[in-house]
Amino acid sequence: MASGGVNKGESKIPVEDRLFSLVLALLATETGLLKSEILSTVRGYAERFDSAGQNANLERQFERDKDDIRELGIPLETVESPDRPGDNQALRYRIPKGQYDLPADVRFTPDELALLGLAAEVWREASLSADSQRALTKLRSLGIEPREPVIGYAPRLRVRDTAFEPLRQALDRRQSVRFRYFKPGEPEPRRRTVDPLAVVLHDGRWHLHAYDHDAAASRTFLLSRIIGEVTPVPGSSFDAPPLGVQDRIIAELQELHQRNVADLAVTGGSDAEVRLGKRAIEGDEDAGVIRLHYTDAAVFADELAAYGPEVRVLSPASLRDAVRDRLRAVAAAHRDATDAADGGER
Repeated sequence: MASGGVNKGESKIPVEDRLFSLVLALLATETGLLKSEILSTVRGYAERFDSAGQNANLERQFERDKDDIRELGIPLETVESPDRPGDNQALRYRIPKGQYDLPADVRFTPDELALLGLAAEVWREASLSADSQRALTKLRSLGIEPREPVIGYAPRLRVRDTAFEPLRQALDRRQSVRFRYFKPGEPEPRRRTVDPLAVVLHDGRWHLHAYDHDAAASRTFLLSRIIGEVTPVPGSSFDAPPLGVQDRIIAELQELHQRNVADLAVTGGSDAEVRLGKRAIEGDEDAGVIRLHYTDAAVFADELAAYGPEVRVLSPASLRDAVRDRLRAVAAAHRDATDAADGGER
């Protein structure tokens, strides 16, 4: 592409790639690079650089990227020209390699680096923290490639709960938040004010562990039960979460999962048998009975009710009652809708 303007057909370069290219360029120079040199040569800028000088938008992008890099903990330095003091166009930018390198006594094999990179990719995709972005950028900039792939593809975690990102940001900033939360058994969602301490994935669902100001105690919430927006509390702050809080919460959820056991009768050859059978810890194929662990009774009851007559809860009684309640509610709603339709035809 020519440097005289933007190629409209060119695909947009991801932010991570642009920041990574910028970090590598600033690490590779000892004397530093001028802004004009960065914009005209570094991937992510060069594709949009205008040699005629119309680069105001690109310069603003570079200013934002500098802030992002520094927020990631990368020591980006600005060096003033001795010949042109005070001239911003003569400023040079660099990342001192000695301040960015790993300690001399820390070494990784290529395979270890591959595993660390894979873990950082998963962590970044989950958007758990800005720490993940810092780890991934640093691992890549080490420049050591594995001898062979450790795994054929990097796993991807997709976050579907809209509450995830504002909670992640509040956790990074140590800022309290408010949201409405629907707890099973309550007629309406209640407003909660909490200090987010950890966001963890367990049993395929995202959970928030937080200090609940209204309850004056720690609580764990399902993100899928948060109703509406998560809003920060202006001027609020709280101490850093205790070390190991994520591991502790996952262990507690796993213990709850192991403690809850359900025996189910499933119809042979049904969708319920196929899907639930994959998760069974025990099963009697001849009797059509399987045993499963579950974490949240209300969530599990919702799932079982969706199978209709294909599954029947043998135990525990509380889970069986919960499924029956849901099926009765569906039948009542269908009956009301049918009555309304019949009434409209008269």
